[in-house]
Amino acid sequence: MVNIRKLRATMVEKDVSVKTLADAIGVDQATMYRRFNAGDTFSIKEASTIAKILDLNSDELNNIFFGDYVADMQQSK
Repeated sequence: MVNIRKLRATMVEKDVSVKTLADAIGVDQATMYRRFNAGDTFSIKEASTIAKILDLNSDELNNIFFGDYVADMQQSK
C-alpha cells in the first residue's frame, strides 16, 4: 500500500500539485484524489513517473510506494 502521507508531504516539499501528478500519469484530478483517499496502489509505471516528477531517490521511492512490501519481505526471511 502506498504511504499517502509521505507522498503528500513530498508533494508539498517539492511544490508539485495533484493535478500535475494526475496529468503525468494520465488520469484526471478527481481520480487522483479518490486514489489518495482510498490509499490505492499505483502501477510500477505510474510510481516511476511520479518518482521522476518528484525527483525521488531510490530510498524515498521505496518508502512511499513499496514500504509495506519491503517490510513484509524482510520479516519473512
